[in-house]
This record gives sequence, C-alpha cells and structure tokens, in this order.
Amino acid sequence: MEAALKKTTVEWLRDKVDAVGFAPVDRFENAPEKHHPSRICKDARTVIVFGCTVPEGMLRSPDYSLYLLHRSYHSVYQYLDGVGLALSTRIESEGNYLAVPVPSFAPLVYHGREPWGMLSLKHAAVLAGLGAFGRSGFVFHPRYGGLLRLGAVVTSAPLPGDSLDDIDRDPCPPKCHACRDACPSHAFDQNGKFNKLVCLAHTIKHAIYPLALKSEDAIKHLERVTNTAGYNYWIDCHTCLSVCPINRLSSRRLPSAREG
Repeated sequence: MEAALKKTTVEWLRDKVDAVGFAPVDRFENAPEKHHPSRICKDARTVIVFGCTVPEGMLRSPDYSLYLLHRSYHSVYQYLDGVGLALSTRIESEGNYLAVPVPSFAPLVYHGREPWGMLSLKHAAVLAGLGAFGRSGFVFHPRYGGLLRLGAVVTSAPLPGDSLDDIDRDPCPPKCHACRDACPSHAFDQNGKFNKLVCLAHTIKHAIYPLALKSEDAIKHLERVTNTAGYNYWIDCHTCLSVCPINRLSSRRLPSAREG
C-alpha cells in the first residue's frame, strides 16, 4: 500500500517539479525539537521534499539579473506552496493519512534575530537524498546545483525512503573557493566557514524594515513584520550563485524527476 502510494505520488509530481525525494522521519533525530517533522504533522512518518529550478539565464543577464532573481524566487515560492497544498490533500484522499504542506519560505520563526523555517528544507533535502551541503551553505543537487528551490510535505503515511548512497558528500570541486573569494559581504571566516547571518544582512532587503523596525521595541515584532510586510523581500546579491561552477549548464548531469 505504502509503496504504491509513493509510486503514485512520484507520478503525480513528475510534470510539476524537477526533483523529489522521500525521507523517513527517523532520519531527523538530530533536528531541533521545535523544528522536528513531528511538530508539524501529527504521527509524522515521512517527509516528501520536492524542488523546482530557477533559470541560470537570469544570473547571466547583462542588466537585470537581481530583478529577475527576485521575481523568480517569489514566483517559485508561491508555486511550490501550491504544489504542497495540492499534494497534501491528494495524500489524505488516498487513505487514513494526515499530510501538512511546509511553506517554501514564510512564515519564518525567529530565534533571537535569526530566521528559521518551520522545517529546514535544506536539511530535509539532504536527508531525502536530493543533494549535499556545499561550502557556500547551499544544498547542491547532482544536476541542478544550487538553483533548486524547495518545498515539502510532512505526512503520517509511512512511505519508503530514498537512498542516500549516491549523493556526493562534498559536492564542491576540489580546492574551489570561488564563492568565498568573490563574496562581497565577507560571510566566510578565515577557516572557510559560512556565516548565514552576515550573508542575510547584506543580501536581504525590504523597504518597510527601516521604518517598522527602527526601535528596539519594534524589533520585538520582527517575526510578525517579516511574515507579513516583509514577505516579498528584495535580493541585493547573487554573487555566490553566479560564480559557482556547479551552477553552469555544462556541469549538469542525471535525469530530472520530469524526465523519469
């Protein structure tokens, strides 16, 4: 029954996403308690992770690359949320299962001033066999590199997990430091460790933030502002994406979910 449901789920997603993977919940034993799949879906058994690519062409646009990246990201976030919602209702219609779509971006949960997703989609993608973390903090898919945007569904259906054996644990080319050397925000320390908050402070902008968060008292409402007025943020940098050799068309391989 569960194997058949996984098969029909993959078939249903085939012409909707570029990649899909399945991770049993027991792979999330190291997830923070409040961001564990079991906090999202009652009796959670499986996390289904899926992704769509954004086109490399916008990174090479002579004049409008940041504008195009901004719009592509926010378009694909809404699309992935729609896929997750439709998939969840489909799974629940197949049997006595629960399913919950995980937002591809907001709402975010703040720990201090650090934004977290309800579930780390990057870690979920790794645990579902879709890729591995690179030096820039991106998860790199074997074919699509860091151009894959992610969504997920957590379900009580006990679906078979995908293998983790075929994923290169170190996807970056040997001795490649293109992202670190080109980073305008200096988000990498002298040991090459990536600092997410340094990157976000440089890259993520919104016109309302300087007005809504200009006092310490207002910052207490950071989560609310981000999840309402700050949802459609501006992207002010894509240097790491554009210089990464893995994100070049010439480096891609393996068939996509759409290709079978």
